[in-house]
Amino acid sequence: MTKVIDKTDRPAGEDLAGKVSLPSVFALDGSGEAMWVDVIHRMEEVYSELLRNETDLERKNAELEEAQTFISSVVASVSDILIACGRDGVIHKVNPAFLTLVGMEEAKVIGTRIFDYVIEADRKEAERLMSAGQQGRVLEGDLHFRAAADREECLAMRCAALFDSRRRRLGAVLTGRPISELRQAYQALHQAHLELQTAQRKLIEQEKMASLGRLVAGVAHELNNPISFVYANIYTLDRYRKNLVSYLDAVHQGAGDDEIADLRRGLKIDSILSDIAPLLEGTLEGADRVSEIVKNLRRLSFSETGERHAVDLDRVLRNSTHLAVRAKNAMAEVSIDSDANLFVDAHEGQIHQVLVNLIANALDAVADRQNGRVDISTRQRGDSVEIVVSDNGPGIAETEMNKVFEPFFTTKDVGEGTGLGLWITFTIVQDYNGEITVRNNEAGGAEFHVLLPLAR
Repeated sequence: MTKVIDKTDRPAGEDLAGKVSLPSVFALDGSGEAMWVDVIHRMEEVYSELLRNETDLERKNAELEEAQTFISSVVASVSDILIACGRDGVIHKVNPAFLTLVGMEEAKVIGTRIFDYVIEADRKEAERLMSAGQQGRVLEGDLHFRAAADREECLAMRCAALFDSRRRRLGAVLTGRPISELRQAYQALHQAHLELQTAQRKLIEQEKMASLGRLVAGVAHELNNPISFVYANIYTLDRYRKNLVSYLDAVHQGAGDDEIADLRRGLKIDSILSDIAPLLEGTLEGADRVSEIVKNLRRLSFSETGERHAVDLDRVLRNSTHLAVRAKNAMAEVSIDSDANLFVDAHEGQIHQVLVNLIANALDAVADRQNGRVDISTRQRGDSVEIVVSDNGPGIAETEMNKVFEPFFTTKDVGEGTGLGLWITFTIVQDYNGEITVRNNEAGGAEFHVLLPLAR
């Protein structure tokens, strides 16, 4: 028979431990107590590690949130549009610049396709750019977007592949910058540049014509001398012609010998016959002189037509000096020390203009001096020829030295100079791959040095 023991029946002071033997691990002897201490210590370490992990996790979450906020702020502040698309062109993310462009809210844009915002004519170009998402390349191109207010906006687009953390392609990221206004500004700038070039050419031509006009005015009296000589000779020859006609008419009409002799003496036929040859020679000489002057002026027309050819620098220099001195009616002493057989490959008229401008400038510098002097020389320097034009004028101020070849810069009074002569000279020399410099010489005047390549 089984005996049921109720705990109320348990004698006082009797516990369960006395009836049930505990495992040794729970024994409260010395070794068991040490094990409990070790377990508690390990639990404390685990708990401390959990606290540290939780703190690190909170810190990293805060850093991640801060980074996300920073990135979002940067993306939002970028003026260029930004679009993140899947491989099929479905839009996953855009920045405010794109929303402003299309005039829509983000919720309505997400999930649509980028092709929905590109005009039909640019559909293939958009597909080409999106192929960067499949090819892993960066592509560039222009796309016209349907913008707000029923307008089109052209953007310069750049498309790159979009990857996840495992370098798997997710789609593409497109960035774009509006260039409609930029193109308009560029076209306006290009048009302004063309107009400036046209105005520049007109100014150059005007200065050329003005320079030519000054030279023509200066040599007008030089033309006047041979022309006057020719005119006087022609007038005399015409008078002689009338006398000869009268004499020959009398001879043909059968006048008597005495009458013919008297007529011969009265009309001075013998003197006329002896004078005709010198008159004709003088007339031809005057005509040749006029022809030579006209040829020189034609050479000085500054024409750039035709091919360049070897120009005799010594001949051009002497002719240019003669014309410049005549044009300025200069009283200064002008000396020329020029090597013969120096040739430059150029348009002769332009070399004339360079020399005339430099010589005329030097003559102007010494115009008010009693002992004004201009020295001109040419020398071979290696594969180049050096032209030096110097004067004993007041020279050039150091503060103005670097402005001499600037257009419209002049130290002359208003109406006396355009400030284009030396600039045109500088431009011509540069076109021939030459060099022009200026400095003050020992005498205090200005000294211009020009280097031009020798003709090969």
